[in-house]
Order: sequence, then C-alpha cells, then structure tokens
Amino acid sequence: MSDTQSSTPPSTGRLLGGIEGGGTKFVCVVATGPDHIVAETRFPTTTPAETLDQAIAFFAPYVKSGDLASIGFASFGPVDLDSASPTFGYITTTPKPGWAHSDMIGKLRQEFGIPVAFELDVNAAALGEYYWVPENRQHDPLVYFTIGTGIGAGVMVNGKLVHGLAHPEAGHIRLPHDWQKDPFKGVCPYHGDCFEGLATGPSMNTRWGQPAETLPLDHPAWELEATYIALAMTNVVCTLSPKRIVLGGGVMQQMHLFPLIRQKLAQYLNGYIQSPVLLTQMDSYIVPPALGTRSGGLGAIALAQQVAG
Repeated sequence: MSDTQSSTPPSTGRLLGGIEGGGTKFVCVVATGPDHIVAETRFPTTTPAETLDQAIAFFAPYVKSGDLASIGFASFGPVDLDSASPTFGYITTTPKPGWAHSDMIGKLRQEFGIPVAFELDVNAAALGEYYWVPENRQHDPLVYFTIGTGIGAGVMVNGKLVHGLAHPEAGHIRLPHDWQKDPFKGVCPYHGDCFEGLATGPSMNTRWGQPAETLPLDHPAWELEATYIALAMTNVVCTLSPKRIVLGGGVMQQMHLFPLIRQKLAQYLNGYIQSPVLLTQMDSYIVPPALGTRSGGLGAIALAQQVAG
C-alpha cells in the first residue's frame, strides 16, 4: 500500500465547493475536507431553475472573494457522465417531474468561470468514503450502496469510479420475488419489482401503509427488507467481489438491519466463496458509512479537489 493510500489526502488549503443534489433536497458545502467545513446549507429540490439559483446564491460570495477554487456536483440520476457527449452534465431519464434532460452544470460554469466536476450522487458517496477514510482504501474494490428514497451503487476499483456505458444502476437489478410471501408489485415506474421497486423507503411506506421509520423493530417489514438487501448483496459479492460493502441512505439508518443482512448474506452464499472475511469477519465487511450522512457532500468536495487548479 502506498503512502497516499495510508492517510487522508492532504488539503490544498483552498476552499472547495460541494453540491449533493438529491431528488428531495440539495446540500451545498464549502470546505477543505471533512475536518474543515466552512459553511453548509440545505434546501428542498423544487424546479431545476429555482434549485440551481439557490446553489449559485450560496457559493457566489466565495467565488467573488476569489476563495473558491472549484465545485464538485454530485447529482441524482440517471446522468450523462460522458465528457465527450453534448449532454455531459445533464440528468437524463429521471422520473422526477420537470427534471428529465436538465443541464446541471452549464449554468454554474457560465456564472462562476471556475472548474466544475460532475458525478452521480451515489458515485460521489463511494468516492467520499474511499477518498477521506484511510481504512476504506485498504478495501479496494469497494462498493457503496445508498438505500433510501431510491437505491443506487457506486463502485471503486483500483482507486477509480466505474462508469462504463453510463454508470452502474444496481438499484434496478432483478431479485427473486416470492409473490405469496410478498404480493407487493413494487414501485419502480420502469421495472415494478426490481431491487429499487421492492426495498426503497417509499416502497416500504406503500407496502405497509405507514412510514418505515414508525414501524416497530419486531415488525415483519424489517425481516423482508433485510431479505431483499441481502439478496442484492449476494449478487454484488458474486459479480464484483468487493472487499467491503458500505450501506448508507435513510433506510440504513435503522441500524438493526445490519446484523440481519449479514446473517442472511452468509446464508445465501452458503460457504461457496471461501474468504475469511465472508466466513468470520462479516461485521467488518457490511458496514455503515464512516462519514455518516455526509458521504455524498464530502464526495463532492473530493471531486472539487481533484479538478482544482
């Protein structure tokens, strides 16, 4: 392991901007890293024009003073990450009303004239966990899942995010669905009962008729939720062979899910993959985010640091 992998990347000392653009809310941060957050604000995601104008207003004083070196923008998706594409920096086929085919970075670049990096929100969260957390850099490949309003995954391999044709859409993998045990048809507008259709916070709310966070710990919802998540993680282990899986997002703030998921993952793998990590160290294999709820925002700061002049 190199020296750069063994410690947190050094701060440049210059201020960096980060935007975590979610489907429900935007979080904007000015910082040099996790230990030096200068300013932070959050506001609801309304229309593209109104929401981006609020972000611009937040960063404007730091740009005007010359203190802001660059901005990293981590957006909900799907997004176009192909820098050669005429729609690079756009949201593409999102079902969120009014946001499909929106240019997320053009106005920022035009307004400020500083480098603006662009990435999918869950990719940025994966980058944040990898970039700022020394222990996580010892577990490459690393996969980060967000399980909340939607489900997505960011994949770090050899220190880089996986893009490919577009970007991973692991929230839309198909899972075994026992229709007798769970007759719920799912909420995904594209696939019905894919992973996202069956296991998001909204799917739980719809299935059980109340917000998931209000359900008691012994409610059957949690056993079913852990089943779907563990099935998905089984697919991930067998296809990507990551050395660590980080599970974040609103649903995973229910910490009692972690031991259930670990137990079920071991059950579904059934000893097939003979790794000591999977056989005896599952507590350190399936883990919550080390950065807590700030993985995405600090991932955006890491993006900004990478493009800062």
